[in-house]
Amino acid sequence: MHITYIVRTSTAPFLYCLPTAPTGILWPAVSFRIVLDHQTLRFAAAHFTTSAGECEPLHGHNYALTVEIEGGLTADSWVLDFSEAKSLVRDICGELHHRFLLPLENPALKIAASGAEFEVSFGDRRYVIPRSDVAELPVDNSTAERLAEYIAGRIVDSLRKRGASNVTSIAVGVEEAPGQSGWFRTALP
Repeated sequence: MHITYIVRTSTAPFLYCLPTAPTGILWPAVSFRIVLDHQTLRFAAAHFTTSAGECEPLHGHNYALTVEIEGGLTADSWVLDFSEAKSLVRDICGELHHRFLLPLENPALKIAASGAEFEVSFGDRRYVIPRSDVAELPVDNSTAERLAEYIAGRIVDSLRKRGASNVTSIAVGVEEAPGQSGWFRTALP
């Protein structure tokens, strides 16, 4: 037996069918969520961040991601196929793996691009990095929070291209070290 509900969200009402539980309890769910754990979603990259007129030394992390995708169920009763979601996020990790994370919109950095390299300067420090070793990021700093925002945007773009209109929100956590993560969460229109 299925019960049909009209659920109101901030954007528009939609029909939602809920099966009754075996005990006869009706679940008052509005959305469902899948979580992709950081154990399989990793990349290693170099970066430095700027803050309060300072620039930290060049260093690297073995980053780990946690991704939460929330939405209504498809006709096949899932938010998104796990293998499809993992493949999508792994592709993004692959683009960042073994790269220097360059925040192109950082006002504290002087960035000059030539055909084969980037020259990045902060004060008296100067780095020349082969272009093939750089992940060009449209962010103002390569903090865990901004990386999470960037990755979430890439995931949203991929989901839209795949027609995943049931997804209502996404959250991405970027772990720099055990117990140290930056998160970004957004609702989708």
